[in-house]
Amino acid sequence: MFRPLPAFIGLRYAGAQRRGEDSAGLVSFISGLSMVGLILGVALMIVVMSVMNGFDRELRERILGIMPHATIYNANTEIDWPALRRQLSSHQEVVAAAEVWQVNALARKGREVTPLLVQGINPETIVEVSNIGRFLEPESLAALKSSEEPTVILGQGIAEKLAVEQGEYVSLIVPSSDDGDGGRRAARISGFKVVDIFHSGTALDHSLALLDWSRAQYLAGGGAGAGVQLRLHDMLGSYYVLRQLVNELPAQNFYGTDWSSTHGNLYQAIQMSRNLVGLLVLLIIAIAAFNVVSTLVMVVIDKHSDIAILRTMGASTREILLTFVSQGALVGLVGAVVGGILGVLGSLVVTDLVAGLESLFGVQFLKSDVYPVDYLPSELQWGDVALVVGAGFVLSLVATLYPALQASRVQPAAALRNEQ
Repeated sequence: MFRPLPAFIGLRYAGAQRRGEDSAGLVSFISGLSMVGLILGVALMIVVMSVMNGFDRELRERILGIMPHATIYNANTEIDWPALRRQLSSHQEVVAAAEVWQVNALARKGREVTPLLVQGINPETIVEVSNIGRFLEPESLAALKSSEEPTVILGQGIAEKLAVEQGEYVSLIVPSSDDGDGGRRAARISGFKVVDIFHSGTALDHSLALLDWSRAQYLAGGGAGAGVQLRLHDMLGSYYVLRQLVNELPAQNFYGTDWSSTHGNLYQAIQMSRNLVGLLVLLIIAIAAFNVVSTLVMVVIDKHSDIAILRTMGASTREILLTFVSQGALVGLVGAVVGGILGVLGSLVVTDLVAGLESLFGVQFLKSDVYPVDYLPSELQWGDVALVVGAGFVLSLVATLYPALQASRVQPAAALRNEQ
């Protein structure tokens, strides 16, 4: 005979076909329903965690791939910025450095006006700090410096707001401001030819414009805004590295900001959303798993006479207990494994599926001026799959304990007397 006997009987109960009686049909229906709920819960949680992993990856690799991890500034325009860049890049925690001149400005074409952040860059060093070159034509960055007329690279969101295309002209305006000595710095306006339009799929498409260093310096009127952008080995430790670098520089009023001051709220929101959504979906799995309780309770009621006969034939309390634990374990194992497979498949196709729905219905579910990126990212991590599948199975196993204990306490004489 098949050994162990409790597993054999439990598997027979779990795989038994409907016998035509109302109670058997109801038990079979509830058992299938609990398994389907567990499958959907596990699959949904894997997909949700993969999407949250995708948003986290896009923040680190796409948004912070374009923007620096940290930037050191100084209001003194007489500083030798190339020399400072070389000094900072030699630090052991710094991967690369590039000089930059940042100006808050307005872009205008006709009657359309939009605010933006203008970055004056050195095309030769910016590619070491930023991966903006991935979204541009190969010659676009070089054209910023080599072109005889003023040129600019715009984000796609800015270009759409202004209804401007590559090769057309826009005006960049820097409003008047304090010069730091009690006077006013006059407003500056200049026309620029758009040499390229980048589409990174992030919120930067709606806020960033690139100029040559000297053009940005002219727009700023020689005021504050110059600095050195840094890419660091440890992104999460950028604040402490920045403080260390500033303290090591000569006392010339250096100060800095890191990515946490500009995108830290976004990073925290992603992490919080991941935890909250994960908790909610885990509760769904728990509810589906504990549906096994109602299934096994009905099985115990339906099998009172069978349990009594097994007890009279010498089956121990432990064997009766393991019989029903085996049945619940099978439901949990099948539900968790099938849900895991569906979740993995869903995580792999969810990005293309959403993109297909957007194309089919002509709508865009995610817009980069509202969300971090304009598409639904997904990154499957096998550790998450193992955790979710394991949690689903363990919860189902825990749910079997109560009805299994009730079955082990059935008294043979009382059960058989009630069957008469």
